[in-house]
Amino acid sequence: MSSQPAQAAPLIELRDIRKSYGGHDGAPSVEVLRGVSLQIRRGEFVAIVGASGSGKSTLMNILGCLDRPSAGAYRFNGSDVSAFDADRLAWLRREAFGFVFQGYHLIPTESARENVEVPAIYAGLGERERQQRASALLTRLGLGERLENRPHQLSGGQQQRVSIARALMNGGRIILADEPTGALDSSSGAEVMKLFNELADAGHTIILITHDREVAAQARRVIEVRDGMVVADSGKVAVDAGGDMPDPAHQPMDTADPPRLLLAELREAGRAAWRVMWINRFRTGLTLLGIVIGVASVIVMMAVGLGTRQQVVEQLGRFGSNLMYMSSIGESSRIPGRSITLQDLEAVAEVPNIIHVLPNVTGNKVVRYGNQDIQTYVRGTGAGLPAIQTWPLARGAFFSAEDERELAAVAVLGHKLARELMPGVDDPVGQYILIGNVPFQVVGVMSQKGALTGDRDEDNILIMPFSTAGVKVFGQREPTYTVMAVADVGKILDTQARVEELLLERHRIRDFAIGNAAASIAAEAKTRDTMTLMLSLVAAVSLLVGGIGVMNVMLMTVRERTREIGIRLATGARQRDILRQFLTEAVLVTLVGGSAGVAAGLLIGVALIVAGVPLIFSLTSILTAFGCSVATGLLFGYMPAKKAARLDPVAALTAE
Repeated sequence: MSSQPAQAAPLIELRDIRKSYGGHDGAPSVEVLRGVSLQIRRGEFVAIVGASGSGKSTLMNILGCLDRPSAGAYRFNGSDVSAFDADRLAWLRREAFGFVFQGYHLIPTESARENVEVPAIYAGLGERERQQRASALLTRLGLGERLENRPHQLSGGQQQRVSIARALMNGGRIILADEPTGALDSSSGAEVMKLFNELADAGHTIILITHDREVAAQARRVIEVRDGMVVADSGKVAVDAGGDMPDPAHQPMDTADPPRLLLAELREAGRAAWRVMWINRFRTGLTLLGIVIGVASVIVMMAVGLGTRQQVVEQLGRFGSNLMYMSSIGESSRIPGRSITLQDLEAVAEVPNIIHVLPNVTGNKVVRYGNQDIQTYVRGTGAGLPAIQTWPLARGAFFSAEDERELAAVAVLGHKLARELMPGVDDPVGQYILIGNVPFQVVGVMSQKGALTGDRDEDNILIMPFSTAGVKVFGQREPTYTVMAVADVGKILDTQARVEELLLERHRIRDFAIGNAAASIAAEAKTRDTMTLMLSLVAAVSLLVGGIGVMNVMLMTVRERTREIGIRLATGARQRDILRQFLTEAVLVTLVGGSAGVAAGLLIGVALIVAGVPLIFSLTSILTAFGCSVATGLLFGYMPAKKAARLDPVAALTAE
């Protein structure tokens, strides 16, 4: 009794496949395929022939995993395709199928070689290997001198050969050709059919969809479809050619792309995005204009705000917004008439947030220059006064710490005092004045400050070293009052509490008083809050305008490139690949726009500085504006990109 070996499972097996369209929202249901059953084995050259509307193109879409049947079973290499999700279907299209379309379906912005490379990009093939293989395939098909030509620079027959090379890029184990000669002249059509026969001889499985019976007759098996059903099959029995074929049952289901593949895809997406931007440069320029204006306005407004704020703070500093004032009350048991000592001030200087401690001894004295006598307010203080009170000099220099240590007889005149005491002297610096019988040399004149309160004009003042005033003018070593400068105005009340705690610990009684310029601090805080709110609104509106521009151009891009999306899906792109492609384009637009916006903002800022506008550029604000532009691209580009990723492959391929 003889036995024959069991025949291997067919490569493709359809069982009672049905496909209907419509039936939603009250639309009538149209059944296109009505129970198609057939088997195709490895190495077959099959022609599916039928008139227009017979269902053959729908059948091809189901065979190529571009569409799903409404009912029935589709088994590929023994695995049930109906259970596959979108990513597994993309993997199967990428690894097993190569598509050749009647309309060629080449990406118009890509060269012939780049079109052929598309399937290999999603298969993770390295760039150099990808380029070499694509060039070799095109050379083999007679297009070695047309590698860098774009589709519009090729004839119909040449475009179809590019399409065939693309189908072979990942191996082309199964080639699905939909009316591959329909748009060609007879000579070009004959060349294409010759290529298919050569591929069939090489072991490729060829499935040819056509309405031309003469073309179908060149295949080795003809299946006729009419009204959605198989009505004839010339080769029920076929010999399995064997050979390697993807096995969906053992497909590696990776959840994330490896870094190398991810970087390669991002680089390729960036290259394609840049080319699209360049080809549509006028529209891209208009989109970039919105982002440039947004980023530049943020940078300039924040620079103006910081400059104005600094100016306001400096002005407030003249009013002592960061200063505390400490004076004595009553008499101390240790020092008659004074409670605050220089030793106390040394301890106060160690309190956190205190950056300067300035002792002062003051009183009214008669000052003489020549025959001119004026009674004025004399202030003995430290060398740090100009910095602490933000009070620059108009002429000369302020006395130094060394002058204070050596009890130097030097003085600095207030702006008004210098004018009234020396009315005929152009430059008071270097002149000598008398206080009592002690001569003092004038070393500087303060800038005009004005009256801070109603009882004293700060410009009608004479300033000298604290030690000199105490010994030579007032005869006392301890300060009349003390000025303390803090680093952080926001912590001034806490710092005041720490100083009070320290002095109470040292004195055991409250024989001192401490105050601060609360009104000035409140004004500074209000100014800061107002500016922050204004800049936030400017930034939000500017970036919103730029984001809307990005969304608009990306929606237009998706609409215009729907067929390209279909091509990429047909060649194995997953939904996340399409999402990544269009997000990359959105981010690239905002990167270019953000960079141009930073440059424009800096140029405008420099021009404003030259014009005398107070500006302070902040690296943080520049980076924030640039980062927000990129984030805006991601945010507003996500919806169009997601829309592109969710397109149905068949609908995308047939879009006009």
